[in-house]
Amino acid sequence: MRHLLDTTDLTLGEIDDMIKLSMDIIDNPEKYAHICDGKKLATLFFEPSTRTRLSFEAAMMELGGNVLGFSEAASSSASKGESVEDTVRMVSCYADIIAMRHPLEGAPRVASYKAGVPIINAGDGGHAHPTQTLTDLLTIYREKGTFDNLTVGLCGDLKFGRTVHSLIKAMCRYNNVKFVLISPKELSVPEYIKTDVLKPSGAEYVEIENMDAAMPDLDILYMTRIQRERFFSEEEYLKHKDAFILDVDKLTNAKKSLTIMHPLPRVNEITTAVDDDERAKYFIQALNGKYIRMALIITLLKWGELL
Repeated sequence: MRHLLDTTDLTLGEIDDMIKLSMDIIDNPEKYAHICDGKKLATLFFEPSTRTRLSFEAAMMELGGNVLGFSEAASSSASKGESVEDTVRMVSCYADIIAMRHPLEGAPRVASYKAGVPIINAGDGGHAHPTQTLTDLLTIYREKGTFDNLTVGLCGDLKFGRTVHSLIKAMCRYNNVKFVLISPKELSVPEYIKTDVLKPSGAEYVEIENMDAAMPDLDILYMTRIQRERFFSEEEYLKHKDAFILDVDKLTNAKKSLTIMHPLPRVNEITTAVDDDERAKYFIQALNGKYIRMALIITLLKWGELL
């Protein structure tokens, strides 16, 4: 039995296999419509979510399985003081696979020590969000046909944005990937991402505070929102929330082949006028999240000999 706690838990070959499986699911949905008949997915979301939770539920339903769980800690026994370990041991009695989101970094890993079924990290604090990264990789592959030789701009909250951290870890494993890190100094990529991930990989990267300057060179622009819930004070949040906004004018000097991505939800960091630009792929990206999670559920259940 294996868990998915971080994207680096998967080899590049395993990621490639999962992307191929996703592509086959897209092309032949009827082939997979009953593959998880009789199986149950538990969604343990100790932190609010819309896209991630619903895409997991949609994924399992489209595979023929069922879903149980909770969408906030207040509706679980955690509100009574039950530990994560006990919750997971109990839920393992009722479900075949668990998707878990938690505000504390490392909570899914702790859960995996006691789980009797595969655990999927659906986001743990500001640490990692591996299924969003798999979603991002599927989107990049469908748009670019490769992961190599790309210049990737990451813009907004790069300090607390777990989707950014996970994507950097994943893309660093491919050839000749360059990163342009666009953020206020206060929200720059954490030092450990530079020292433990970027520098050892040899990937080229630059840090800038001007989106306009980076735009002509980018193959991918990955926007993120300034996350209110990651700030220690309302004052700090208000100071930065409007720092970087992508509008139609900023796209004037961008490549025609640019792919604009966003893990969503957005607040105002991408104007709605950009939605009509054919380079805007963030809603397709959300759809891709369902397909890659279908592939992940199938893969983990097969690895655990539960399917």
